[in-house]
Amino acid sequence: MQRRHFILSSTAAALVLAHPLGRAQALPDNARILAGFAPGGTVDVTARRVAEKLRDVLAKSVVVENRTGAGGQIALSGLKTSPADGLTLLVTPMSMLGIYPHTYKKLPYDPVADFQPVSQAVRFDFGFGVGPMVPATVKTLGDFVAWCKANPKEANFGSPAAGSVPHFVAELFGRAAGVDLKHVPYRGTQPAIVDLMGGQVAAVSGPVGEFLQHLPTGKVRLLATSGAARNRFAPAVPTYAEQGFKDIVFDEWFGFFMPAKVPADALARASAALRAALSAPDVVDALGLMGLEARPSTPAELAALLKKDSERWAPLIKTIGFTADS
Repeated sequence: MQRRHFILSSTAAALVLAHPLGRAQALPDNARILAGFAPGGTVDVTARRVAEKLRDVLAKSVVVENRTGAGGQIALSGLKTSPADGLTLLVTPMSMLGIYPHTYKKLPYDPVADFQPVSQAVRFDFGFGVGPMVPATVKTLGDFVAWCKANPKEANFGSPAAGSVPHFVAELFGRAAGVDLKHVPYRGTQPAIVDLMGGQVAAVSGPVGEFLQHLPTGKVRLLATSGAARNRFAPAVPTYAEQGFKDIVFDEWFGFFMPAKVPADALARASAALRAALSAPDVVDALGLMGLEARPSTPAELAALLKKDSERWAPLIKTIGFTADS
């Protein structure tokens, strides 16, 4: 594994340095990465880890700007109106580009026409966690379902955004279990988990990595993960499928994008720089601490992945019946 990381990192780095603008003396002063969710969460951590590697490669300084709100739309709108000079990137979950078009009648951006895919960043599973509002005797999804039926007024869950994949994973779980779970949207998973630990919300559906740092406190208990197999970052936690919810098998990814009209040479330089950053062993390890698997890709591979996931979710959203106005 270490040898593979070295080869990938060395090859991508060589591509960056081979480009005239990849040399230090020709570097622009500033570049930035936009992130649509709160500091401390998985999107933010991904942006900051990568930014460290892009300094003195893409630009002399690379800063992360957290533009939270509207479920990630504010950051995407910011990217749309940014100069197409190769110095502004955005890292976003798939939801904002692959799902929102199916749930919003009108978006402030076109997910295909306004953005240029650059590289996939990471993939991850979702976790379903409960907090102090739910008795310690609740240890499985079956226990949680029984508790919700006995306490319907407290049967709720938080997610990082209305219309996001973790929102829909929990919605599908509630439907399959025959429980009416009230959804409480937040500006990121970490704010939701803060309320979870404070007893303001019963459960949270979000990326597995968002829960990991809080598990040792005992105030958060993971009941399930959403992958096809147990999550390697939380191997003691059974999947939804293991607990009888066989159709709830989902993961998601974050990807890096640039404004649509970015020049081809700037796109190639950014793509090579990102692949080098995401292949670096220290970045891979740091992302792993957040339950994220580094997955660098080409722009074409990311575009194909977005198309595939958008097509998968379209009929599921119709089944759920969710719209942004509901």
